[in-house]
Amino acid sequence: MEAVLDLYAEPYNEAEPVVCFDERPCQLLDDEIAPVPCQPGQARRVDYHYVRQGVCNAFLVLEPLTGWRAIDITAQRTKQDFARQMQVLVDEHFPKARRIHVVLDNLNTHTPSALYEVFAPEEARRILKKLTFHHTPKHASWLNMAEIEFSVLVRQCLKRRIGSVSRLKAEVAAYVAQRNVTKSTICWQFDVQQARTTLGRLYPGLSLW
Repeated sequence: MEAVLDLYAEPYNEAEPVVCFDERPCQLLDDEIAPVPCQPGQARRVDYHYVRQGVCNAFLVLEPLTGWRAIDITAQRTKQDFARQMQVLVDEHFPKARRIHVVLDNLNTHTPSALYEVFAPEEARRILKKLTFHHTPKHASWLNMAEIEFSVLVRQCLKRRIGSVSRLKAEVAAYVAQRNVTKSTICWQFDVQQARTTLGRLYPGLSLW
């Protein structure tokens, strides 16, 4: 935990950017009955019946200090998908970076071996040489600021019925563009000292000091 908090406290370094990575499922729901458009003095009316159109996945990359993010909608979230996301992170998002620090949780697909299962050993090694993974502790994925960005995404974009992947991609692209233009950052205030104060149970020997 403290390693992640120390990483967040580091000043911005263009050569070694810090990014938060996460994914979440997105359920596709369509209206069974077309909504009634809003009228003067009357809100838009939506029937409670809906049609399930399947599930897809959203991968999120967030650079907290610059207010930049990218979201990729995929059909699933396998090891192959994770490996390709890391390749895009290195080659497209941060091609000039010397090293990229990636904060992510302990999902079983978030492993260096995933890249070796997808790419030739030389390619997997090339990508991994530019990445340093910083895993959040078990049951502490809330330390990943990507979860905060996902919360904003849900409130501003996904908290309604979206019935197709194409529409979801369009809506998410508009959200990302607006957030990136305004460089919306996350004001992270939880540091090591606060962790030692509020999470004292995680420091068995703290009382000795």
